[in-house]
Amino acid sequence: MQNTTQTTSRPTQPTVSSWEPAYRYGVMAADVLCTVLVVLLAGAILSANHIGYGPLPLLVLEAVTVAVVVGSLALNRVWHTAVLGQGAEEFRRLGRGLFGSVVALGLGALAAGMPGARLWVFVVGPAVALVAFPVRYALRRPLHRARGEGRCLLPVLAAGNVDTVKDLISRTRRAPHLGWRVDAVCTVDGRAEIGVELDGIPVVGRFGELAEQVRRGGYRIVAVTPDTYWTPRRLQQLAWDLEGTGTEMVVAPALMDFAGPRLHVTGVLGMPLLRVSEPSFTGFRRVVKALVDKVGSFLLVCLLAPVLLAAAVAIMVDTRGPVLYKQRRVGKGGKPFTILKFRTMVTNADNLRARLESVNEGAGVLFKMKRDPRVTPVGRVLRRYSVDELPQLFNVLAGSMSLVGPRPPLPEESAKYAPDVRRRLMVKPGLTGLWQVSGRSDLSWEESVRLDLRYVEDWSLALDALILWKTFRAVFGGQGAY
Repeated sequence: MQNTTQTTSRPTQPTVSSWEPAYRYGVMAADVLCTVLVVLLAGAILSANHIGYGPLPLLVLEAVTVAVVVGSLALNRVWHTAVLGQGAEEFRRLGRGLFGSVVALGLGALAAGMPGARLWVFVVGPAVALVAFPVRYALRRPLHRARGEGRCLLPVLAAGNVDTVKDLISRTRRAPHLGWRVDAVCTVDGRAEIGVELDGIPVVGRFGELAEQVRRGGYRIVAVTPDTYWTPRRLQQLAWDLEGTGTEMVVAPALMDFAGPRLHVTGVLGMPLLRVSEPSFTGFRRVVKALVDKVGSFLLVCLLAPVLLAAAVAIMVDTRGPVLYKQRRVGKGGKPFTILKFRTMVTNADNLRARLESVNEGAGVLFKMKRDPRVTPVGRVLRRYSVDELPQLFNVLAGSMSLVGPRPPLPEESAKYAPDVRRRLMVKPGLTGLWQVSGRSDLSWEESVRLDLRYVEDWSLALDALILWKTFRAVFGGQGAY
Protein backbone atom coordinates (compact mmCIF):
# COMPACT_ATOMS: atom_id res chain seq x y z
CA MET A 1 0.00 0.00 0.00
CA GLN A 2 1.27 3.47 -0.82
CA ASN A 3 2.03 5.70 2.17
CA THR A 4 0.02 8.86 1.51
CA THR A 5 1.86 10.83 4.20
CA GLN A 6 5.13 10.78 2.25
CA THR A 7 5.96 12.88 -0.77
CA THR A 8 8.80 12.77 -3.23
CA SER A 9 8.45 16.46 -4.01
CA ARG A 10 11.30 18.60 -2.85
CA PRO A 11 10.14 21.22 -0.30
CA THR A 12 9.71 24.61 -1.89
CA GLN A 13 10.61 27.56 0.31
CA PRO A 14 7.95 30.29 0.16
CA THR A 15 9.02 33.52 -1.44
CA VAL A 16 10.20 36.12 1.08
CA SER A 17 9.42 39.61 -0.13
CA SER A 18 12.23 42.14 -0.02
CA TRP A 19 10.30 44.36 2.41
CA GLU A 20 10.40 41.76 5.20
CA PRO A 21 14.14 41.63 5.93
CA ALA A 22 14.40 45.34 5.17
CA TYR A 23 11.73 46.15 7.75
CA ARG A 24 13.16 43.77 10.36
CA TYR A 25 16.71 45.08 9.99
CA GLY A 26 15.36 48.62 10.00
CA VAL A 27 13.63 48.03 13.34
CA MET A 28 16.79 46.41 14.76
CA ALA A 29 18.92 49.33 13.61
CA ALA A 30 16.45 51.83 15.06
CA ASP A 31 16.44 50.10 18.47
CA VAL A 32 20.23 49.92 18.59
CA LEU A 33 20.57 53.54 17.45
CA CYS A 34 18.08 54.74 20.10
CA THR A 35 20.03 52.84 22.75
CA VAL A 36 23.41 54.20 21.64
CA LEU A 37 22.17 57.80 21.51
CA VAL A 38 20.58 57.61 24.97
CA VAL A 39 23.68 55.98 26.47
CA LEU A 40 25.98 58.59 24.94
CA LEU A 41 23.75 61.37 26.28
CA ALA A 42 23.74 59.76 29.74
CA GLY A 43 27.54 59.51 29.58
CA ALA A 44 27.77 63.19 28.71
CA ILE A 45 25.56 64.00 31.73
CA LEU A 46 27.87 61.98 34.02
CA SER A 47 30.92 63.77 32.65
CA ALA A 48 29.28 67.19 33.03
CA ASN A 49 28.50 66.43 36.67
CA HIS A 50 32.06 65.14 37.32
CA ILE A 51 30.87 61.75 38.60
CA GLY A 52 34.19 59.90 38.94
CA TYR A 53 34.75 58.33 35.52
CA GLY A 54 37.75 58.74 33.27
CA PRO A 55 37.29 58.61 29.48
CA LEU A 56 38.21 54.92 29.19
CA PRO A 57 36.07 53.60 32.12
CA LEU A 58 33.14 55.66 30.84
CA LEU A 59 33.57 54.23 27.33
CA VAL A 60 33.62 50.71 28.79
CA LEU A 61 30.49 51.45 30.84
CA GLU A 62 28.68 52.76 27.77
CA ALA A 63 29.68 49.73 25.68
CA VAL A 64 28.55 47.31 28.42
CA THR A 65 25.24 49.14 28.78
CA VAL A 66 24.52 48.98 25.06
CA ALA A 67 25.44 45.29 25.02
CA VAL A 68 23.15 44.51 27.99
CA VAL A 69 20.19 46.40 26.51
CA VAL A 70 20.57 44.90 23.03
CA GLY A 71 21.17 41.43 24.52
CA SER A 72 18.04 41.69 26.65
CA LEU A 73 16.00 42.76 23.63
CA ALA A 74 17.33 39.80 21.64
CA LEU A 75 16.54 37.36 24.48
CA ASN A 76 12.96 38.64 24.54
CA ARG A 77 12.70 38.12 20.75
CA VAL A 78 11.58 41.67 20.12
CA TRP A 79 12.67 41.41 16.47
CA HIS A 80 10.79 38.21 15.66
CA THR A 81 8.89 38.63 12.40
CA ALA A 82 5.74 37.13 13.96
CA VAL A 83 5.30 40.15 16.28
CA LEU A 84 6.67 43.06 14.25
CA GLY A 85 3.74 45.32 13.40
CA GLN A 86 1.33 43.04 15.32
CA GLY A 87 -0.86 44.74 17.93
CA ALA A 88 0.28 45.21 21.51
CA GLU A 89 2.52 42.12 21.63
CA GLU A 90 5.37 43.94 19.89
CA PHE A 91 5.37 46.65 22.57
CA ARG A 92 4.87 44.11 25.34
CA ARG A 93 8.06 42.30 24.32
CA LEU A 94 9.93 45.58 23.94
CA GLY A 95 8.85 46.60 27.44
CA ARG A 96 9.93 43.26 28.91
CA GLY A 97 13.28 43.50 27.18
CA LEU A 98 13.97 47.01 28.47
CA PHE A 99 12.79 46.13 31.99
CA GLY A 100 15.09 43.11 32.00
CA SER A 101 18.03 45.29 30.98
CA VAL A 102 17.29 47.75 33.82
CA VAL A 103 17.28 44.87 36.34
CA ALA A 104 20.53 43.46 34.96
CA LEU A 105 22.23 46.86 34.93
CA GLY A 106 21.00 47.64 38.45
CA LEU A 107 22.34 44.40 39.90
CA GLY A 108 25.64 44.84 38.05
CA ALA A 109 26.01 48.44 39.21
CA LEU A 110 25.34 47.52 42.84
CA ALA A 111 27.77 44.59 42.69
CA ALA A 112 30.51 46.79 41.19
CA GLY A 113 29.85 49.72 43.56
CA MET A 114 29.51 52.02 40.58
CA PRO A 115 29.38 55.77 41.33
CA GLY A 116 26.20 57.41 40.08
CA ALA A 117 24.45 54.01 39.80
CA ARG A 118 20.98 55.44 40.39
CA LEU A 119 21.40 58.08 37.70
CA TRP A 120 22.72 55.55 35.23
CA VAL A 121 20.26 52.70 35.83
CA PHE A 122 17.06 54.62 36.49
CA VAL A 123 17.61 57.18 33.74
CA VAL A 124 19.10 55.15 30.89
CA GLY A 125 16.45 52.39 30.86
CA PRO A 126 13.35 54.64 30.94
CA ALA A 127 15.00 57.09 28.52
CA VAL A 128 15.57 54.31 26.00
CA ALA A 129 11.89 53.34 26.38
CA LEU A 130 10.74 56.94 25.88
CA VAL A 131 12.64 57.06 22.59
CA ALA A 132 12.25 53.47 21.34
CA PHE A 133 8.47 53.14 21.76
CA PRO A 134 7.54 56.18 19.61
CA VAL A 135 10.16 55.19 17.02
CA ARG A 136 8.67 51.68 16.81
CA TYR A 137 5.22 53.17 16.34
CA ALA A 138 6.50 55.58 13.70
CA LEU A 139 8.03 52.66 11.77
CA ARG A 140 4.69 50.86 11.92
CA ARG A 141 2.71 53.63 10.26
CA PRO A 142 4.09 53.27 6.70
CA LEU A 143 3.88 49.47 7.02
CA HIS A 144 0.22 49.62 8.02
CA ARG A 145 -0.54 52.12 5.25
CA ALA A 146 1.06 49.78 2.72
CA ARG A 147 -0.97 46.85 4.03
CA GLY A 148 -4.15 48.92 3.83
CA GLU A 149 -3.32 49.41 0.13
CA GLY A 150 -2.88 45.65 -0.39
CA ARG A 151 0.93 45.55 -0.20
CA CYS A 152 3.31 43.94 2.31
CA LEU A 153 0.83 41.14 3.10
CA LEU A 154 1.69 37.51 3.84
CA PRO A 155 -0.13 34.94 1.65
CA VAL A 156 -2.23 32.57 3.75
CA LEU A 157 -3.73 29.16 2.96
CA ALA A 158 -6.76 28.61 5.21
CA ALA A 159 -8.07 25.16 6.06
CA GLY A 160 -11.11 24.47 8.17
CA ASN A 161 -14.87 24.45 8.45
CA VAL A 162 -16.54 26.70 5.87
CA ASP A 163 -18.00 29.00 8.53
CA THR A 164 -14.75 29.38 10.49
CA VAL A 165 -12.79 30.02 7.29
CA LYS A 166 -15.31 32.70 6.30
CA ASP A 167 -14.84 34.29 9.71
CA LEU A 168 -11.05 34.28 9.24
CA ILE A 169 -11.37 35.84 5.76
CA SER A 170 -13.68 38.53 7.16
CA ARG A 171 -11.28 39.33 10.02
CA THR A 172 -8.25 39.63 7.75
CA ARG A 173 -10.16 41.99 5.46
CA ARG A 174 -11.30 44.14 8.39
CA ALA A 175 -7.77 44.37 9.78
CA PRO A 176 -5.30 44.35 6.86
CA HIS A 177 -2.72 46.11 9.06
CA LEU A 178 -2.08 42.75 10.76
CA GLY A 179 -0.51 41.55 7.54
CA TRP A 180 -2.51 38.47 6.54
CA ARG A 181 -4.13 37.92 3.14
CA VAL A 182 -6.07 34.68 2.59
CA ASP A 183 -5.16 33.64 -0.96
CA ALA A 184 -6.54 30.10 -1.00
CA VAL A 185 -8.76 27.72 0.94
CA CYS A 186 -8.82 23.99 1.53
CA THR A 187 -11.96 22.29 2.85
CA VAL A 188 -12.70 18.76 4.01
CA ASP A 189 -14.19 17.81 0.63
CA GLY A 190 -12.86 20.57 -1.59
CA ARG A 191 -16.21 22.34 -1.26
CA ALA A 192 -17.69 19.52 -3.36
CA GLU A 193 -15.76 20.73 -6.39
CA ILE A 194 -12.26 22.16 -6.73
CA GLY A 195 -12.25 25.59 -8.37
CA VAL A 196 -15.24 27.10 -6.59
CA GLU A 197 -14.80 30.19 -4.43
CA LEU A 198 -15.45 30.99 -0.78
CA ASP A 199 -16.11 34.71 -0.25
CA GLY A 200 -14.12 35.39 -3.40
CA ILE A 201 -11.19 33.17 -2.35
CA PRO A 202 -10.53 30.08 -4.54
CA VAL A 203 -10.91 26.61 -3.02
CA VAL A 204 -7.78 24.79 -4.20
CA GLY A 205 -8.09 21.39 -2.58
CA ARG A 206 -8.97 19.11 0.28
CA PHE A 207 -7.39 18.83 3.72
CA GLY A 208 -5.39 15.80 2.66
CA GLU A 209 -3.68 17.87 -0.03
CA LEU A 210 -2.59 20.74 2.23
CA ALA A 211 1.14 20.03 2.22
CA GLU A 212 1.21 19.60 -1.55
CA GLN A 213 -0.74 22.84 -2.05
CA VAL A 214 1.81 24.67 0.13
CA ARG A 215 4.63 23.39 -2.04
CA ARG A 216 2.82 24.50 -5.18
CA GLY A 217 1.64 27.89 -3.98
CA GLY A 218 4.49 29.02 -1.72
CA TYR A 219 2.15 30.24 1.05
CA ARG A 220 3.82 31.80 4.08
CA ILE A 221 1.16 30.69 6.58
CA VAL A 222 -1.19 27.72 6.84
CA ALA A 223 -4.09 28.80 9.09
CA VAL A 224 -5.98 25.81 10.45
CA THR A 225 -9.42 26.79 11.75
CA PRO A 226 -11.78 24.54 13.77
CA ASP A 227 -13.27 21.51 12.03
CA THR A 228 -14.15 18.00 13.28
CA TYR A 229 -11.62 16.61 10.78
CA TRP A 230 -8.68 18.03 12.72
CA THR A 231 -7.83 15.36 15.27
CA PRO A 232 -4.56 15.68 17.25
CA ARG A 233 -3.02 12.95 15.08
CA ARG A 234 -3.90 14.73 11.83
CA LEU A 235 -2.58 18.08 13.09
CA GLN A 236 0.66 16.40 14.12
CA GLN A 237 1.00 14.79 10.69
CA LEU A 238 0.35 18.13 8.98
CA ALA A 239 3.07 19.75 11.08
CA TRP A 240 5.49 17.00 10.02
CA ASP A 241 4.50 17.37 6.36
CA LEU A 242 5.17 21.12 6.48
CA GLU A 243 8.68 20.69 7.88
CA GLY A 244 11.26 22.05 5.50
CA THR A 245 8.80 24.22 3.58
CA GLY A 246 9.48 27.39 5.58
CA THR A 247 5.72 27.82 6.03
CA GLU A 248 4.36 28.66 9.47
CA MET A 249 1.46 26.55 10.73
CA VAL A 250 -1.06 28.47 12.84
CA VAL A 251 -3.88 26.64 14.61
CA ALA A 252 -6.88 28.72 15.66
CA PRO A 253 -8.60 27.29 18.76
CA ALA A 254 -12.36 27.27 19.10
CA LEU A 255 -12.04 30.17 21.60
CA MET A 256 -11.57 32.66 18.79
CA ASP A 257 -12.01 35.80 20.91
CA PHE A 258 -9.57 34.91 23.65
CA ALA A 259 -6.06 36.19 23.06
CA GLY A 260 -3.13 37.96 24.66
CA PRO A 261 -1.84 37.26 28.16
CA ARG A 262 -4.72 34.93 29.13
CA LEU A 263 -3.65 32.16 26.74
CA HIS A 264 -0.87 29.79 27.75
CA VAL A 265 0.30 26.66 25.95
CA THR A 266 1.67 23.98 28.26
CA GLY A 267 2.54 20.31 27.91
CA VAL A 268 0.77 17.95 30.30
CA LEU A 269 1.22 14.16 30.10
CA GLY A 270 2.77 14.60 26.69
CA MET A 271 -0.22 16.57 25.36
CA PRO A 272 -0.15 20.26 24.33
CA LEU A 273 -2.88 22.03 26.26
CA LEU A 274 -4.20 25.55 25.79
CA ARG A 275 -4.87 27.08 29.18
CA VAL A 276 -7.20 30.08 29.46
CA SER A 277 -6.62 31.90 32.75
CA GLU A 278 -9.20 34.13 34.41
CA PRO A 279 -9.16 37.84 33.56
CA SER A 280 -6.92 39.69 36.01
CA PHE A 281 -8.72 42.48 37.86
CA THR A 282 -6.33 42.70 40.82
CA GLY A 283 -2.60 42.50 41.47
CA PHE A 284 0.47 44.55 40.69
CA ARG A 285 -0.57 45.45 37.13
CA ARG A 286 -3.86 46.88 38.39
CA VAL A 287 -1.99 48.93 40.98
CA VAL A 288 0.19 50.31 38.19
CA LYS A 289 -2.93 51.06 36.11
CA ALA A 290 -4.55 52.92 39.02
CA LEU A 291 -1.35 54.91 39.57
CA VAL A 292 -1.13 55.80 35.87
CA ASP A 293 -4.80 56.90 35.98
CA LYS A 294 -4.24 59.25 38.90
CA VAL A 295 -0.92 60.71 37.77
CA GLY A 296 -1.87 60.80 34.09
CA SER A 297 -5.22 62.53 34.63
CA PHE A 298 -3.65 65.09 36.98
CA LEU A 299 -0.91 65.93 34.47
CA LEU A 300 -3.41 66.13 31.62
CA VAL A 301 -5.65 68.50 33.60
CA CYS A 302 -2.65 70.76 34.24
CA LEU A 303 -1.45 70.54 30.63
CA LEU A 304 -4.89 71.08 29.09
CA ALA A 305 -6.06 73.81 31.50
CA PRO A 306 -5.97 76.51 28.75
CA VAL A 307 -8.09 74.27 26.48
CA LEU A 308 -10.58 73.59 29.28
CA LEU A 309 -10.86 77.31 30.03
CA ALA A 310 -11.26 78.26 26.34
CA ALA A 311 -13.98 75.63 25.86
CA ALA A 312 -15.88 76.87 28.92
CA VAL A 313 -15.77 80.47 27.70
CA ALA A 314 -16.89 79.46 24.19
CA ILE A 315 -19.91 77.58 25.59
CA MET A 316 -20.95 80.54 27.75
CA VAL A 317 -20.70 82.91 24.78
CA ASP A 318 -22.52 80.55 22.39
CA THR A 319 -25.70 79.70 24.33
CA ARG A 320 -27.25 80.19 27.73
CA GLY A 321 -27.04 77.39 30.21
CA PRO A 322 -24.53 75.50 32.34
CA VAL A 323 -21.02 74.89 31.02
CA LEU A 324 -20.93 71.30 32.25
CA TYR A 325 -23.41 68.58 31.39
CA LYS A 326 -23.90 66.02 34.16
CA GLN A 327 -25.39 62.62 33.44
CA ARG A 328 -25.85 59.36 35.33
CA ARG A 329 -23.82 56.50 33.90
CA VAL A 330 -23.14 52.94 35.01
CA GLY A 331 -19.64 52.10 36.20
CA LYS A 332 -17.74 49.09 37.48
CA GLY A 333 -19.96 46.41 38.97
CA GLY A 334 -23.10 48.25 37.86
CA LYS A 335 -22.49 51.09 40.32
CA PRO A 336 -23.93 54.40 39.02
CA PHE A 337 -21.88 57.58 38.95
CA THR A 338 -22.19 61.10 37.52
CA ILE A 339 -20.18 61.67 34.38
CA LEU A 340 -18.96 65.17 33.46
CA LYS A 341 -18.89 66.61 29.97
CA PHE A 342 -18.85 70.02 28.40
CA ARG A 343 -22.39 70.87 27.31
CA THR A 344 -22.64 70.56 23.53
CA MET A 345 -26.45 70.61 23.16
CA VAL A 346 -29.31 72.92 23.93
CA THR A 347 -30.43 72.84 27.57
CA ASN A 348 -33.62 70.80 26.94
CA ALA A 349 -31.87 68.18 24.80
CA ASP A 350 -32.97 65.21 26.95
CA ASN A 351 -36.63 66.18 26.60
CA LEU A 352 -36.27 66.46 22.81
CA ARG A 353 -34.74 62.98 22.44
CA ALA A 354 -38.12 61.20 22.52
CA ARG A 355 -39.19 63.13 19.40
CA LEU A 356 -36.08 61.99 17.53
CA GLU A 357 -36.26 58.25 18.28
CA SER A 358 -37.81 57.63 14.85
CA VAL A 359 -34.67 58.97 13.11
CA ASN A 360 -32.15 57.33 15.44
CA GLU A 361 -29.05 56.24 13.48
CA GLY A 362 -27.39 54.44 16.40
CA ALA A 363 -27.00 50.67 16.47
CA GLY A 364 -28.21 48.37 19.20
CA VAL A 365 -29.23 50.24 22.34
CA LEU A 366 -27.26 53.38 21.36
CA PHE A 367 -28.85 56.67 20.29
CA LYS A 368 -26.76 58.48 17.67
CA MET A 369 -27.42 61.02 14.92
CA LYS A 370 -24.84 62.40 12.51
CA ARG A 371 -26.78 65.67 12.19
CA ASP A 372 -28.40 65.96 15.59
CA PRO A 373 -30.41 69.23 15.62
CA ARG A 374 -29.88 69.55 19.37
CA VAL A 375 -26.12 70.14 19.00
CA THR A 376 -24.98 73.77 19.22
CA PRO A 377 -22.46 75.29 16.76
CA VAL A 378 -19.70 75.35 19.40
CA GLY A 379 -20.76 71.90 20.55
CA ARG A 380 -20.21 70.50 17.07
CA VAL A 381 -16.59 71.69 17.09
CA LEU A 382 -16.01 70.37 20.62
CA ARG A 383 -17.44 66.98 19.64
CA ARG A 384 -15.38 66.70 16.48
CA TYR A 385 -12.15 66.87 18.47
CA SER A 386 -13.56 65.19 21.63
CA VAL A 387 -12.91 68.31 23.72
CA ASP A 388 -16.34 67.77 25.28
CA GLU A 389 -14.99 64.59 26.91
CA LEU A 390 -12.09 66.30 28.71
CA PRO A 391 -14.00 67.01 31.98
CA GLN A 392 -14.07 63.25 32.46
CA LEU A 393 -10.44 63.61 33.56
CA PHE A 394 -11.97 64.71 36.88
CA ASN A 395 -13.98 61.47 36.93
CA VAL A 396 -10.69 59.62 36.51
CA LEU A 397 -9.13 61.61 39.34
CA ALA A 398 -12.14 60.78 41.55
CA GLY A 399 -11.75 57.05 40.80
CA SER A 400 -15.07 56.39 39.05
CA MET A 401 -13.42 56.08 35.64
CA SER A 402 -10.11 55.01 34.12
CA LEU A 403 -8.11 56.56 31.31
CA VAL A 404 -8.69 53.40 29.26
CA GLY A 405 -11.69 51.09 29.48
CA PRO A 406 -15.08 50.22 27.97
CA ARG A 407 -17.60 52.92 27.14
CA PRO A 408 -19.67 54.01 30.21
CA PRO A 409 -23.30 53.11 29.40
CA LEU A 410 -26.50 54.89 30.34
CA PRO A 411 -28.67 53.11 32.96
CA GLU A 412 -31.35 52.39 30.34
CA GLU A 413 -28.72 50.92 28.02
CA SER A 414 -27.18 48.65 30.67
CA ALA A 415 -30.69 47.47 31.66
CA LYS A 416 -31.03 45.97 28.16
CA TYR A 417 -27.65 44.22 28.25
CA ALA A 418 -27.55 40.49 27.61
CA PRO A 419 -25.58 38.47 30.22
CA ASP A 420 -22.46 38.34 28.03
CA VAL A 421 -22.55 42.10 27.34
CA ARG A 422 -22.74 42.80 31.10
CA ARG A 423 -19.12 41.63 31.30
CA ARG A 424 -18.27 45.18 30.19
CA LEU A 425 -19.11 46.24 33.74
CA MET A 426 -16.36 44.08 35.28
CA VAL A 427 -13.85 46.94 34.92
CA LYS A 428 -13.99 50.71 35.25
CA PRO A 429 -15.31 52.55 32.20
CA GLY A 430 -12.73 54.54 30.30
CA LEU A 431 -12.19 57.99 28.87
CA THR A 432 -11.01 56.13 25.76
CA GLY A 433 -10.99 52.49 24.69
CA LEU A 434 -10.63 50.00 21.88
CA TRP A 435 -13.88 51.00 20.23
CA GLN A 436 -12.94 54.71 20.22
CA VAL A 437 -9.65 54.10 18.40
CA SER A 438 -11.24 51.60 16.01
CA GLY A 439 -13.94 53.77 14.48
CA ARG A 440 -15.73 55.61 17.31
CA SER A 441 -19.39 56.29 16.37
CA ASP A 442 -19.00 54.66 12.93
CA LEU A 443 -18.83 51.15 14.43
CA SER A 444 -21.83 48.86 14.60
CA TRP A 445 -23.26 47.96 17.99
CA GLU A 446 -22.02 44.36 17.68
CA GLU A 447 -18.51 45.48 16.78
CA SER A 448 -18.29 47.98 19.66
CA VAL A 449 -19.47 45.26 22.08
CA ARG A 450 -16.92 42.80 20.70
CA LEU A 451 -14.10 45.31 21.13
CA ASP A 452 -15.13 46.23 24.69
CA LEU A 453 -15.37 42.55 25.67
CA ARG A 454 -12.01 41.89 24.08
CA TYR A 455 -10.54 44.65 26.24
CA VAL A 456 -12.07 43.14 29.40
CA GLU A 457 -10.78 39.67 28.53
CA ASP A 458 -7.29 40.58 27.28
CA TRP A 459 -6.38 43.73 29.20
CA SER A 460 -2.69 44.54 29.64
CA LEU A 461 -0.58 47.61 30.36
CA ALA A 462 0.88 47.42 26.85
CA LEU A 463 -2.63 47.44 25.35
CA ASP A 464 -3.52 50.50 27.46
CA ALA A 465 -0.41 52.31 26.23
CA LEU A 466 -1.21 51.46 22.62
CA ILE A 467 -4.83 52.65 22.97
CA LEU A 468 -3.75 55.95 24.54
CA TRP A 469 -1.25 56.50 21.76
CA LYS A 470 -3.85 55.77 19.06
CA THR A 471 -6.41 57.99 20.77
CA PHE A 472 -4.45 61.13 19.94
CA ARG A 473 -4.41 60.20 16.25
CA ALA A 474 -8.13 59.36 16.21
CA VAL A 475 -9.05 62.58 18.03
CA PHE A 476 -6.91 64.92 15.94
CA GLY A 477 -8.20 63.23 12.78
CA GLY A 478 -11.81 63.64 13.97
CA GLN A 479 -12.79 60.22 12.59
CA GLY A 480 -16.22 58.90 13.53
CA ALA A 481 -17.05 61.74 15.92
CA TYR A 482 -20.50 63.35 15.83
